[in-house]
Amino acid sequence: MSDVDFVNAPAPVRRARILELLAAGGFVKVAELSVLFGVSEVTIRSDLDSLEAAGRLDRVHGGAVTSATSRRTEPAFEEALGSLWDEKLRIAAHAATLVSSGDSVIIDVGTTAAALARALVDRADLHDVVIITNGLKIALELESALPRFSVIVTGGTLRALQHSLVNPMADGLFDSLHADIAFIGCNGVDVEHGITNINLPEAEIKRRMLGAATRRIVLADGSKIGQVHLGRVAPVDGIDSVITGDSARAAPLAELREAGLDVTRIDVAGMERVAGIER
Repeated sequence: MSDVDFVNAPAPVRRARILELLAAGGFVKVAELSVLFGVSEVTIRSDLDSLEAAGRLDRVHGGAVTSATSRRTEPAFEEALGSLWDEKLRIAAHAATLVSSGDSVIIDVGTTAAALARALVDRADLHDVVIITNGLKIALELESALPRFSVIVTGGTLRALQHSLVNPMADGLFDSLHADIAFIGCNGVDVEHGITNINLPEAEIKRRMLGAATRRIVLADGSKIGQVHLGRVAPVDGIDSVITGDSARAAPLAELREAGLDVTRIDVAGMERVAGIER
């Protein structure tokens, strides 16, 4: 994305871009960020305050500098949102076409899942859709679609990085319901090791989600294809399909298809406007 694409961007996207600028230069100015994003300096200060509270930067007079505590194995939701954003939007837009009025849908946590929630809200033709999620960001994205949608949020313990709800309690709901479709995120898709995730509590919730749905779809931007992480979610034959983007490497994609997995690779061509956000 060019810097022009960030004008009037939502707060999570602004903050992800601020972190990118900090990583590149080590210092950002409030006045320059205000011009870049087309928002007030008060708004930028609020963004910086939020990122400082999360340990992602240190405030200084007139701006912010990189925080030494900002290096994590698992990226925060706001960081991940800045990575392959256009691709995630295209994946989400395609996934949204798979939902019909009257469906019950499980939506996992993550940035692509949040884009999916927004894409579903933008489909004015949808009604009587029940959505179950353990993501607070997902629920907030869906709120504007009430009462066309019914939104059920699981219980559980809040994880700060992904704004997700995990055990105890979060997986109990999935033992007592059945959904038409589950859209699951992950950190890795590999032909041998299957679907994997960095965080073990979230991996457990994802397994329960898959077990509660008839159709099981993994949303994974191209950086996840061919990757393997600690928490095993499911083997490749434990899901129905993967939707990925054009940054995915050809070799691991071919291996997944040879194993019999239905893989949809979404290309840039023809996707000028996705989920209500212009490219």
